[in-house]
Amino acid sequence: MTAPLVWIFFILLAAAVPVAHAMLGGTAAALLLEGRPMAVIAQRLYTPTQSFPMLAIPFFILAGSLMMSGRFGVYLVNIARLLVGNLKGGLGQVSIIGSVMFGGVSGSAVADASALGNALIPVQKEQGYPAGFAAAINSASSTVSVLIPPSIPLILYGLVSNVSIIDLFVAGILPGVMLGVGMFATVWLVAHRHNLPRSPLAGGFRAFRSQIGMAIPALLMPVFVIGTLRFGVATPTEVSVMAVAYALIVSGLIYRDLTLAGIWRALGDTAVMTGVVMFIIMASSTIQWILTAEQVPQALTEWVIGAFSEPWMVILALNLVMIVVGAFLDLPAAVLLLGPLFVTIGQAIGLDPVQLGLMMVVNLSIGLYTPPVGTTLFISAAIAKAGLGETICALLPFYAVALVVLLLISYMPALTIY
Repeated sequence: MTAPLVWIFFILLAAAVPVAHAMLGGTAAALLLEGRPMAVIAQRLYTPTQSFPMLAIPFFILAGSLMMSGRFGVYLVNIARLLVGNLKGGLGQVSIIGSVMFGGVSGSAVADASALGNALIPVQKEQGYPAGFAAAINSASSTVSVLIPPSIPLILYGLVSNVSIIDLFVAGILPGVMLGVGMFATVWLVAHRHNLPRSPLAGGFRAFRSQIGMAIPALLMPVFVIGTLRFGVATPTEVSVMAVAYALIVSGLIYRDLTLAGIWRALGDTAVMTGVVMFIIMASSTIQWILTAEQVPQALTEWVIGAFSEPWMVILALNLVMIVVGAFLDLPAAVLLLGPLFVTIGQAIGLDPVQLGLMMVVNLSIGLYTPPVGTTLFISAAIAKAGLGETICALLPFYAVALVVLLLISYMPALTIY
């Protein structure tokens, strides 16, 4: 069944069929060709929806949507300008710092790219930033969000690999900071080369004090999430519900900008994003059933171990596969498909599953700004009204930074301490 599944899946992808539909189409064709009952699809679609930890996904998405429905985004950008606006290319640096802070609220690169891109890219262009460079900064820096807790891709990896989500959240902090620092340095170098302007926030330290006071409650959300999980106060699902309550309190009582329209909009956004993610999870479950039934993970592990004599070669091969897959599949779908397969291979060579999870998320996040799928690439280019060729050329140094961080994580386990 595996061969027709793979062929039909990729044929449907090439025909621009959405990923989840392509998964179901490949599964259905494989079952029909083998004479298996189609009821398997209905059973497998239902099974993953019964996971209690899965509830963490919509609640974390809702918490981020509630936070960003009001003035928090303005406070975040202003604080970033106060911190780094005086540097060359200050608004570019603001995008990096903003992504690090925003990631702790949203956990979504797409949400980051949309929110910060609409706020910063038009102003960057007014200050003389090339449109392609402005789009490149936003599309690359937004991927930091998938490493800073609460990270939706890390939650997905934890669910399919039976790895502690708490450990993944803690381990993702250092790689996320490394990625942010590398991109920060890249923007600084390019800004000096092209003599891009500084962008200090008017008001100086006085404005800083008032702005930081308003933003601290929201910026403490990742601290609240990590602290609650790390000390065993609650499970990830319980913490996600507490995060929604926290967001309601901060937005309603501190910012006082929470309206019924804002709540309704946040619920709508959450429903759409959760529906997309859950459909992919359900569809991937049907593929995983076929792969498990035909013992593909075991066969693949035996082949990889036989083909590559050294663990470092296996790790390199895994990274190369993920880079290719990430260019064609959205991050959640790629994590769900490759996670169960690669965990088996990682166990065979003694690779820590938490380290593998960070490798996978960093690697596949590069696909978010790599054509032909590149979600954050297309969002940022559309906002900046920049050509794809121009944007991709401007992205080259960011690709280099991401690959260096990926190699460090892959071969230095100490960087994924948890």
